[in-house]
Amino acid sequence: MLLHLHPDNPQPRNIQTIVSGLSKGEVIIYPTDTIYGLGCDIFQQKAIERICRIKQINPQKANFSFICHDLSDLSQYTKSISTPLYRMLKSYLPGPYTFILPASKEVPKILKSKKDTIGIRVPDNNIARDIVRQLGHPILSTTLPGDMVEEYTDPELMYRNFEKLVDIVVDGGIGGMVPSTVIDCTGEEPVVVRQGAGEFVAE
Repeated sequence: MLLHLHPDNPQPRNIQTIVSGLSKGEVIIYPTDTIYGLGCDIFQQKAIERICRIKQINPQKANFSFICHDLSDLSQYTKSISTPLYRMLKSYLPGPYTFILPASKEVPKILKSKKDTIGIRVPDNNIARDIVRQLGHPILSTTLPGDMVEEYTDPELMYRNFEKLVDIVVDGGIGGMVPSTVIDCTGEEPVVVRQGAGEFVAE
C-alpha cells in the first residue's frame, strides 16, 4: 500500500492505519528528517526478522536505531544518563542525529548490539514522530537495502521497488540523500562515528 501523508499535518486517519499495521507486525518504509527508513514495531520479533531478511543481515550485527517521539523514551530504553549528556541530547534533538547510548533491559534482546548499545533518534519530522506517539513506544529504524541511490528519495519509486517486501510505503514527499550523523556517547567523550546531515560540535 502506498499511503500519502501531509508532511506538516499528517492525516490522523492515515497515521492510525500505519500504527494499526505496525501493531500487527507489518513492515513500513517511512520518511524521516534525512533519508527514508525501513521500520517496524520494536516488540514485533517476526517483523524484525523480516527486515533482516530484506536487508540480508544478522540481527545481532545490524545497526538498528530507535525512532522516539521525544527524549522521554530515554529513561526506559537506555541506562542512566548524566545531566550533561541529557542537556547535550536536548540541544541537538529533534534533528538529523543518531546517538549511540548504553541499552537498558527494556530493549528487546534481538535488537541489542554485542556492545549492549542502542542508537536513539528523534527526527525533526512530523510523520515519523506522530507514528511513534500514536504507537506509544519507539519504532525500529534502519536504512533501505543496497546503495544510497536517488531512487530512495522518491516514494513512488520505493513503492515500485519494495511493494512485495513491505506492507506500507508512507509517502511524505521527496526524501533526502544524506543519512543522520551518528555520535557514540558510550565513552568519556562523544565521538562522531559517521558524519551525516547534522553538524556536531563536542563541547
